[in-house]
Amino acid sequence: MLSKAKLTERQQQILDLIQSTIAKTGSPPTRAEIAAELGFKSANAAEEHLQALARKGAIELLSGTSRGIRLRGDTLRSINQSRAKQFALDLPGLAQLTLPLIGRVAAGSPILAQEHIDQTFSLESSLFQRKPDYLLKVRGMSMRDAGIMDGDLLAVQSTREAKNGQIVVARLGDEVTVKRFMRNKQHIELHPENPDYQTIVVEPGEPFEIEGLAVGLIRNTMLM
Repeated sequence: MLSKAKLTERQQQILDLIQSTIAKTGSPPTRAEIAAELGFKSANAAEEHLQALARKGAIELLSGTSRGIRLRGDTLRSINQSRAKQFALDLPGLAQLTLPLIGRVAAGSPILAQEHIDQTFSLESSLFQRKPDYLLKVRGMSMRDAGIMDGDLLAVQSTREAKNGQIVVARLGDEVTVKRFMRNKQHIELHPENPDYQTIVVEPGEPFEIEGLAVGLIRNTMLM
């Protein structure tokens, strides 16, 4: 448990970086990105700190993926409590978001249609740097290397626009999928984060629409 194992200053910096990267991009940083951001000489130094954080119960490391880092539920709660103390917030409680959980999406109907909502969850708004509008239950392992696994809950902000490199929820005809967005002069590409899956190419004129941006990730077990 995080409360029983005090973090070093450097470990806290890495933990803050992981949280902010997930909030901004929807996926955790790679070891190389951590090393570059914090000035380590190599990704191996970042890996050593990550292993220490895992031993202290602050994160969970998933093997076989460059972005296989997950924040644990008690870590998120500790971060929020620390922030409240740091800024001396004189509030009865942290602001709550009530977010619908979207299950399977029926063909041709709006993603937030009532029949798609499995249940709702109340979450602390401070978990997200960008406010999400709903949670989407991830199905499949096509985004495994971004740390997004089957059964995870993806926090999504509704929007019709995205920048290259962002993880989006996209509609392709009657199918809704989560992929990394890339647009060039010829077409749109939706890239998986798993070599077992192929890039989806959307040609001009083909049915395509961005439903939202990934702004956070929650393990389903954290909400139980």
